[in-house]
This record gives sequence, C-alpha cells and structure tokens, in this order.
Amino acid sequence: MKTSPRQDQRIASDVRLGRGVRIYGFVNLYGCEVGENTSIGCFVEIQKKARIGKNCKVSSHTFICEGVTIEDNVFVGHNVTFINDLFPRATTCDGALQTDADWAVVPTRVKHGASVGSGSTLLGGITIGENAIVGAGSVVTKDVPPNTIVAGNPAAVIRRMAAETTPTRQEETS
Repeated sequence: MKTSPRQDQRIASDVRLGRGVRIYGFVNLYGCEVGENTSIGCFVEIQKKARIGKNCKVSSHTFICEGVTIEDNVFVGHNVTFINDLFPRATTCDGALQTDADWAVVPTRVKHGASVGSGSTLLGGITIGENAIVGAGSVVTKDVPPNTIVAGNPAAVIRRMAAETTPTRQEETS
C-alpha cells in the first residue's frame, strides 16, 4: 500500500508499506519495508534495507539504520539508536571520505514481541530475543536472551521472565 506523503514527510518511492501503517510528521524513510498495522512516530529515520514487521510501534526520534530487522509485535521506545558499524570512521587511511565500499554493514535483529526502552543504543551484530525487554537508557553490546529483562551500560541481565508471563503468538492473534 502506498500513501501520499504529507509535506512534513519524506517517504521515498522505493519504500514498501503494509496496510494500515500510520506515519506521523517529519519522518525520513527510504529503501525500507514497514509491515501492516505498524505505527511510525515523528522524527524517525528508517534507512535502506531495514525491515520493520507488522503490529510494531516505533516511537519518535528513533534511528533505524541499514541492516536492522525488527520482527512482528515489537515496541521501540523514543530516541532509540541502532548502530550498524562497529568501527566508524569518517575517512579512509588515505584521508578520503569513506564510501559504502569502505565498510561493511553489521546486522541487528529484534525478535518477535521484544520491547526496547527509550534512549537505548543497540550496537550492531546483536540479537534481542523474543519477548525480551531492554530497559530505558541501556547500551546493548551483546545478545539478549529470549524472555529476559536487561538494563544498564553495558546492559546486563536483571531477571528472566517465566514463559507463561510473556505473550504468546496465539494470544496476540486472537
């Protein structure tokens, strides 16, 4: 489904939007995919080759870069930053500005039903497990197991949740 962007939205023609996607003002989307019934808040950028699943909520001021996959039913709080380059540099060894050829995208995945708290930073190359919760302001430097709450800098396990206390795929679809 394509919607006509408002003047306060920059949605490139190569963006794939599912049915019922809600996009608020001052966004920048290009080369990405957003699943049905997902909400994209104000001042969000989603780069090329990023994928957002269905029934997600991406809150304002969030940056989702190339290489990020967010599965279905994920909550992303305000001002969350994803990073896809573990060794960022502006220039090459020769002093020239880097181009796409000078670095490799490091993918990140946020699995089904996970929640990422406001102000968190997720480094590239990690996976946030199903139904995991990342506390606000966390810096996530390694994988987060499913059904686990992490918080801090660097993020550490606070506790594990019993499987019966986390939503199941069947409950979410009924």
